[in-house]
Amino acid sequence: MRLAVTVKSIGKRKNALSRIPVELLPSPRTLRELIAGLVEWNIRGLLEKQQQVALVPYLTAEEVQEQAEIGKVGFGAVYNDGVPDVQQAVDTAILAFEDGLYRVFVREQEIIALDESLVLNEDDEIVLIRFTMLAGRLW
Repeated sequence: MRLAVTVKSIGKRKNALSRIPVELLPSPRTLRELIAGLVEWNIRGLLEKQQQVALVPYLTAEEVQEQAEIGKVGFGAVYNDGVPDVQQAVDTAILAFEDGLYRVFVREQEIIALDESLVLNEDDEIVLIRFTMLAGRLW
């Protein structure tokens, strides 16, 4: 199933949102399965990125402009060569959802229950809003 995923962090200065096309197979039937599928998709992307080797890394002017709009310009190098534990990453993402660190919206409807039936259509937009923790002192 093809979905469009948008991630937004509350508190970020830049308001640039990008829709990322994600292909999940099989189609998730619950929010828990959707979160697991997104985590697994991210890990697959990380592993592919770790295997790519650029002899002379460079950025085009267009890539610099796109990255500047998001707020970070870099070569996209992955310095951690460890292989993540998929189940542990899924468990962490589920726990973060249960702890209220992010919210999930499907077709502009917030999804609250992890195990209720979830009906997704091809090319649905999924929005993840990540909350930023505030730290600091009073004075």
